[in-house]
Amino acid sequence: MPVPSLSPSSRPASRFDRLDALRGVAILWMATFHFSFDLNHYGLLTPAQHFLSDPFWTLQRTGIVSLFLLCAGLGQAVALQAGQGWKRFWRRWLQVAGCAALVSAGSAMMFPQSWISFGVLHGIALMLLLVRLTVPPLQRLAGATAIPLLFILGGLAWFAPGWLQHPFFNTRWWNWTGLITQLPYTEDYVPVLPWLGVLLTGVGLGLLLLTHRRDWLTGPIPAVLQPLARLGRWSLTFYMLHQPVLIGGLLAWLAFVHV
Repeated sequence: MPVPSLSPSSRPASRFDRLDALRGVAILWMATFHFSFDLNHYGLLTPAQHFLSDPFWTLQRTGIVSLFLLCAGLGQAVALQAGQGWKRFWRRWLQVAGCAALVSAGSAMMFPQSWISFGVLHGIALMLLLVRLTVPPLQRLAGATAIPLLFILGGLAWFAPGWLQHPFFNTRWWNWTGLITQLPYTEDYVPVLPWLGVLLTGVGLGLLLLTHRRDWLTGPIPAVLQPLARLGRWSLTFYMLHQPVLIGGLLAWLAFVHV
């Protein structure tokens, strides 16, 4: 499931409160989804829910992942325009990649048959690296046309699996591409394609807003929404901690009621 987007963690708290608040909305939505999944997993929802087939849940998952990756793209647009150096990028990227490895290890212990080999953290780590390697050269070469080109590339990435899929990519070694003909049996799966399309769209939208409507990202937000902005700035930490806390709380409750 979704994970927080990369964003420059040391920027002033009030600078991009609207973007942080949007990320906070995605986090709360994700936590609600995960808590519902946990309740169902431990038999506490009646009737039992079908998270893998019921459109009520599958469409929510798509919406949550899309919102997180859109925020990731917006955050990268901010970082690129601010001239974020490679040293800072690598420091944050290693945090995300390290957390992805922890997610794989933890899921292997809890779900040995359906452990996460390429979930949302793995996807974000690889996609952000691709963005960092390709968008700045595109900006230098294309100038003002780079933004519409990002939207075009995003659309191509979104539809690519339908055009290029092949059974060769169905193994764990290659399903990270997204060019599969059969969904893998795993607890989380966010391949590069089509999801790179959402992140590229976020980058393009972010660069567009920073050029023409910067206040849409930097303007003030009501005091009641400030907690969302603060939550959005600690998104990776929240992501890594929320499931252990939720599952631990549920297990403690189940142990208590069965004493």
